[in-house]
Amino acid sequence: MTDTAMDKLAQRTPPRVARKVRGLSDRAIAWLFVGPTIFLLLAINIFPLIWTIYLSFTNYRANRLNREVEWVGLRNYERILTDSDIWLNMQATAHFLFWTLFFQVLIGFALAYLINKKFRGNDLWTTIIVLPMMLSPAVVGNFWTFLYQPQIGLFNYIVAFFIGADPSSFEMIGSVTLAPWAIVIVDTWMWTPFIMLICLAGLRSIPEYIYEAAEIDRASKWRQFWTLTVPMVLPFLMLAVLFRGIENFKMFDLVVQLTGGGPGSITELASINLKREAFEKWRTGYSSAYAVILFVTVFGLASIYVKALNKVKER
Repeated sequence: MTDTAMDKLAQRTPPRVARKVRGLSDRAIAWLFVGPTIFLLLAINIFPLIWTIYLSFTNYRANRLNREVEWVGLRNYERILTDSDIWLNMQATAHFLFWTLFFQVLIGFALAYLINKKFRGNDLWTTIIVLPMMLSPAVVGNFWTFLYQPQIGLFNYIVAFFIGADPSSFEMIGSVTLAPWAIVIVDTWMWTPFIMLICLAGLRSIPEYIYEAAEIDRASKWRQFWTLTVPMVLPFLMLAVLFRGIENFKMFDLVVQLTGGGPGSITELASINLKREAFEKWRTGYSSAYAVILFVTVFGLASIYVKALNKVKER
């Protein structure tokens, strides 16, 4: 903005407002702009967290507002940590987390490495690969539900053929053994492009002169890959794993869309069990304690992971 424009703007400012603004320090003006944002963060994030922690020590039920709330102390936490069903849910969550991250990292990095090599139709293939990530989980869940149907599901027929089952009676998402893998396949199909894009950004941030220097030193392509490419892309890859790990720990909609996440199911993740306790059984105090435990688990693991990520960046 030019000085003339600034002068015109100053002349249009009411004298009373102008005097108040001149009397404010730079720090006061900064707080004037930052204050509303901090207030919204406190209202939307901090207060609900504090309220949830408080409710976790009570027997509060959201569907019984007239009932007297009793302080139960650590009883909710004790019941959760000694419940064998909840530990099974945590095992199912850990299984889902590990295999989705494993396949997404493996396939995502491979796709990024291939796309980074300039070839004809590079941009077109990149757009096609990224399409699943742009879809809603509800749309993806419905789409793959049709693929898993025993009557018309193409993917179901393929799996049934390989394991020697009758395609007309075989249902992958109804199989105790294969249902968790059905969810892993769908999540991998949907979110591998996310890992690919972050890895691609890491690959394209590597200066060309490093590879030129390695070729002058007669380093083979294989050695360049392990000593240059992988170490320099590793921070980007670890960051992608952090994002996807946190999101998959909270996975809910896609699993429910595919399997219903019924009680006692092998696909009942911790987030689905939490939803059932809170909004079907209305055990608000109990589910608040459950949410606090999950929050502490995710926060603790993420903190340890971030420290490892920072060490990798410092190398």
